[in-house]
Amino acid sequence: MTAAERTPPQDPGSWRLFRGEGPPRRVDMPAAPPWRRFGERQPSGALGAGAPGDPRPYLIGPTQRDIVNAALHLRRPLLVTGHPGTGKSSLAHAVAHELSLGPVLRWPVNSRSTLADALYHYDAVGRLRETNLRRQGDGDAPGIGYFIRLGPLGTALVSDGLPRVLLVDELDKGDVDLPNDLLTVFEEGEFEIPELSRLPPGEDDIEVHSARGGDTVTVHRGVVRCQEFPVVVITSNGEREFPPAFLRRCLRLDLPDPDEERLRAIVAAHLGADALPQVDDLVRAFLAKRAPGELATDQLLNAAFLRLGGVDLDAEGLLEAVLHRLGGAL
Repeated sequence: MTAAERTPPQDPGSWRLFRGEGPPRRVDMPAAPPWRRFGERQPSGALGAGAPGDPRPYLIGPTQRDIVNAALHLRRPLLVTGHPGTGKSSLAHAVAHELSLGPVLRWPVNSRSTLADALYHYDAVGRLRETNLRRQGDGDAPGIGYFIRLGPLGTALVSDGLPRVLLVDELDKGDVDLPNDLLTVFEEGEFEIPELSRLPPGEDDIEVHSARGGDTVTVHRGVVRCQEFPVVVITSNGEREFPPAFLRRCLRLDLPDPDEERLRAIVAAHLGADALPQVDDLVRAFLAKRAPGELATDQLLNAAFLRLGGVDLDAEGLLEAVLHRLGGAL
C-alpha cells in the first residue's frame, strides 16, 4: 500500500474520531499502525513488529551485526544496551524470525522478579484442592506434572532440537543478586525441580506444561537439562552496573541512537519509501529536538503515521502531540 493509498482525501479535522460533544455515534476505527497490530507479527525496523505476512528487515550496522553473530557462535548471552527506542527488545524477535527459531520466550524483569519465576511454578494449593475434590467424588486426581508449568527460562532450556530465543527484558530493574543467580543456570545449562526429583522410582519421566500455551515437555528425574543452549538476549537501560563475573560471560552490544540516514530507513521500513517526502519535515524537527536518551524513534514513527493518516497538524504540532522527554517529569 502506498502512502497516497493510506491517505484518503478528507476535509481538515475529519481525522478526529472523538469530538467531546454530541450524541453517541458509530465510527469506523482506522487501521492501527503496523507496530500496534497484534497477533502473528514479523520483525521490522527498530520496533520488531510488522503486519502479518509482511516481513521487514531489522536495521542494524555491520559492527553490531557481527557481535550478534559472535554470540550465536559462542552460545553466549547477548547483553544489549541503548536508549529507549533503539531496538533492544526487537533484536530478539528479529533473530527468531530470520533463523526460524519459533516464538520468542519473554521474561519481563521487575523489582520483584526471582530466578524461580523464570524457571518453573508449582501450584501446590491447586493440587491439594483438586485432590480433595476428587476424594469427595469419582476419579483420580491429575498427576503432579499437571500442576507444574515451566517459566520462560525453563522452557528455553528444554529444547532438544533448534535452540529457542529467550528475551530477558530490562534485567537492570531486577534485584542486585539476580544476574549472579542467572549466571549459575547459564553456565550449567540445567536446573532441578525438587518436587519431581523426590518422586519414588518408577516415576522417572513426568509431563509438565511449558510456558507456551498447552504444550507439554518431559522432565527426567526432576532435572531440566538443555541440549542446545538458547539464544539469550538480555536488555538493559543502564540503570545500574552488573557484576564483573556476569559481564565476563556475556557479549555486550550497545545500540546507538539512529542518525538521520537510519531514521529515514526506519520510517521507510515501517511506512514505505514513498512516505519519506511527506514526513521530511518531521524527521528534521525530530533531529532538532532530540537529545541523547530523551526521545525515542517510535515517537517519530507515531507522528509520521498520524501525518500519513491525514492529521491536519504541522510538524511542530504533531511532534508536540506525540513527543515527550523520556528523562523529564510527566
